Amino acid sequence: MKFSRIAAALAGCLIAGSAFAQDVVRLGVANDRSGIYSDLGGLGSEIATRMAVEDFGGTVLGKKIEVIGGDTQNKVDIAGNMIRKWFDTQNVVALIDGGASSTGLAGVNIAKEKNRSAIISGGFAGNFSGAQCTNISTQWAPDTYALANAVVRGTIQQGGKSWYFITTDYVFGKTLEETAANFVKQEGGKVIGNTRHPLGATDFASYLLQAQSSGADVVGISSAGGDLINLIKQAQQFGLSTGKQKLLAFLVFINDVQGLGLNNAQGLSFPTAFYWDLNDDTRAFTKRWQEKTGYPRAPSMVQALSYIGTMHYLEAVKAAGTFDGDKVNAKMREMPVNSKLIKNAKVRPQDGRVIMDLYQVQVKTPAESKGPNDVYKVLATIPGDKVFVPLDKSECPLVKK
Repeated sequence: MKFSRIAAALAGCLIAGSAFAQDVVRLGVANDRSGIYSDLGGLGSEIATRMAVEDFGGTVLGKKIEVIGGDTQNKVDIAGNMIRKWFDTQNVVALIDGGASSTGLAGVNIAKEKNRSAIISGGFAGNFSGAQCTNISTQWAPDTYALANAVVRGTIQQGGKSWYFITTDYVFGKTLEETAANFVKQEGGKVIGNTRHPLGATDFASYLLQAQSSGADVVGISSAGGDLINLIKQAQQFGLSTGKQKLLAFLVFINDVQGLGLNNAQGLSFPTAFYWDLNDDTRAFTKRWQEKTGYPRAPSMVQALSYIGTMHYLEAVKAAGTFDGDKVNAKMREMPVNSKLIKNAKVRPQDGRVIMDLYQVQVKTPAESKGPNDVYKVLATIPGDKVFVPLDKSECPLVKK
């Protein structure tokens, strides 16, 4: 038995060594291509990754860089099998995006096993840089702690004392609800109820009726993508968003706003790490991404972060002189994040959490908008060191308290 384990370990090392010796290395973009998150990540995230490879020069350490992609279908088993095959047979050296938090966490575990790298731009659960942090992964997507922190305090200060949550029943939604509920209690508010719906649900009537009858000041939606769009549309049909109760979302993408339409989305306020119309650099990136994709809409936060994270990873590979996951990620934590698309960004060495400024935005009214992608007013900049989880509260086992 002991000999078998040693033989298996040696075989794994030989496979990894031979993979790194090939003339081509690949980056694997795994995310939803056919479901409720396909617009916010999907092919657009893969193309953003390809843009980063192109801007980097197309080669690293003398090897050609290729990008491959695949559909996780938001299912852990499908994602796991696909990503494992990539690492074992396609010479994939890094996982990009990861898709939904559940599939992204599965991908991180496999990358850890293979000593490759995981650049998480699509997973927002705090687990990535919290309880399930690793030495080979970095979390670029703003996590549930930051999202809840940015939203809850200001809402309670404005009088939203009692809360009811409608939540997607998987790791992202549950983590976001739990974190937000803790902030509500810390700020002197109270949670008077919650209900959870399956991922990709279509009928939210019973959940909305329960929220409405609760009498809560705030109905917090711990859901995203297509679920969020359908929830808000149906909430308006029930009159929930026009009464005394305030409907509040934590994670909203430009795709969601355009799916809702400004008539339905106007007035929504939430944090984001990226908006296409912030400055000349974000506008230039957006124009090029639109030309590459053929999409008239602007890129989402996930798609922009896939580009930024890929660039930082390739720069770290070059500096480290290897594709070894442990060594590359150590270098990623040492190096500054040189991107003009986000501000004041750095990879925190202890847990791989990417710290960056967030923007509190509000959806414009139809009268304020000057075009299909002109949808946000930037209300404030939230400093990254004020909104992300401090190290003394981190659940990451790599953090020495």
